[in-house]
Amino acid sequence: MSFASIQNNVRQLYEGATPEGVRFRYALLTFDIVTVLFIVATSFFLPNDITEVLDVLFGIVILADFSARLLVSRHRMLEFTRFSTWTDVIAIISFLAPLAGEAGGFLRILRTLRLLRGYQMLVRLRQDSSFFRRNEEVIFAVTNLAVFIFVMTAIVYETQKFRNPQISNYADALYFTVTALTTTGFGDITLHGTVGRMISVVIMIFGVTLFFNLARALLSPNKVRFACPACGLQRHDSDAVHCKACGTVLNIPDEGLT
Repeated sequence: MSFASIQNNVRQLYEGATPEGVRFRYALLTFDIVTVLFIVATSFFLPNDITEVLDVLFGIVILADFSARLLVSRHRMLEFTRFSTWTDVIAIISFLAPLAGEAGGFLRILRTLRLLRGYQMLVRLRQDSSFFRRNEEVIFAVTNLAVFIFVMTAIVYETQKFRNPQISNYADALYFTVTALTTTGFGDITLHGTVGRMISVVIMIFGVTLFFNLARALLSPNKVRFACPACGLQRHDSDAVHCKACGTVLNIPDEGLT
C-alpha cells in the first residue's frame, strides 16, 4: 500500500462522512472524555505503578492520534502555530514522562473542547442528538468553564505546591480556584507572592466571565440553528415561523417537542 493510499484512508477516518469515519470520531470523543476523567481522578492520589502504566498507555494513544492528525493535515507547519497543538505536545510529554510535570496532563482537557468544535463532529452531533441541538450553547458554556477550572487548578498547584503549605494536593488547589472564581474568597487559602496574586486576578476576571456566560446560556431563550434560505441567518427562536432579519418563511424541522 502506497503512502498516498494510507494518508487517504486515515483522512477518511478523520474527515470523511462514511460510517467508519463517524464511528471513529465518536470513539475519539469518548477517549478524550475518559482521558479527562482519568486525569481528574488520579490527580487526587499519589502516583503508583498502575497509574504510571496507564499514563504511558494514554500517552501512546494520544501520540498516535497527534501523528495521524499531522499526517492528514494539508498545512502541517500551520498546525504548529495553533495553541491546541502545543497543549497536545505538553500532554504527550507529561503522560510519557510523568517526571516532566503531572499538571501538564490537565491541558489534555483542552483537546476535548477542540474536538467538540471540529466541523465534522459538530455536524454529526447536531444530526444525531436532539438534546445537543436544544442545548448547544449550554454544553459549550459548561465545557469552557470546566476547561478553565481544571487548567487553572493545575497552574495553582504547580506554582504553589513547594512554597505554599496551604496547598498540598489538587483538592486544595481546586478548592481555591472555585472560591476565587465565584469571588466567595473564604480566605483560608491564599496564594503567595506577586505571581500568586496575578493568578488570582486571572481566575477572578476570566472565571466570573465564563460563569456569567453559563448563566446567560441557561436563562436565555433557546435558539435553534437553521440557515435562513434568503439571508443565511443561523440562529432563530425554536418556534420561529419567519426570519427576524429578512422576514422569509422558515421551515425549521421540529420533533414535536415544546
